Amino acid sequence: MSRSERLLDLIQTLRRHRRPVSGQTLADELGISIRTLYRDIATLQGQGAPIEGEAGLGYVLKPGFMLPPLMFSDEEIEAIVLGSRWVAKQPDQRLSAAATNALAKIAAVLPDDLREDLDASTLLVGPPAGAIESIDLGLVRQAIRSERKLGFLYRDAGGAASKRVVWPFALGFFDKVRVVVAWCEMRQDFRHFRADRIAELQATETRYPRRRQALLKEWRATLDKPRGS
Repeated sequence: MSRSERLLDLIQTLRRHRRPVSGQTLADELGISIRTLYRDIATLQGQGAPIEGEAGLGYVLKPGFMLPPLMFSDEEIEAIVLGSRWVAKQPDQRLSAAATNALAKIAAVLPDDLREDLDASTLLVGPPAGAIESIDLGLVRQAIRSERKLGFLYRDAGGAASKRVVWPFALGFFDKVRVVVAWCEMRQDFRHFRADRIAELQATETRYPRRRQALLKEWRATLDKPRGS
């Protein structure tokens, strides 16, 4: 077990105890010496973990403490790297840049051994496949966050075009296409719009009259029903 993993286990063990617990009890649960336990406690306190107590009195972790970024296991680092690399390959340029920046910020606060694991990750992401949309997906994501209506021209699989005003509440990322999930005012129903068939995208300042969480819940209940565009 690496030192970083041992520190993570210590934090998790402290979180399970609501009352002060003795150093010996913690050491026994973790399978380490009491001397190592005291050293690890001091390390975590030095990194900002709100651990109160001292030898002979017991230790307790104050409620609400969030694990700092350095507290990642090897597999968690692999998951972060793989996910960030996948997002960085997406055609949504702003989201792609954000993934790259986020990975750099995480790397900046990792200890040396974990930073080397991150840089040396052999989990790779291939190039994107399929059609690339010409619209700014950042506008779609912003409309979802702010619960604002979108207007656009949509072409179906047969090439027929129609003007739509929709209430977007989700955006699906697939290998070959991105899909806007929304309530369509023209159809008065939920619809899925392929982003590569959307043109003349217009963001509006008009809030739609439902909460996106409620729309998402209702849409999920309809997934077994066949729908058109």
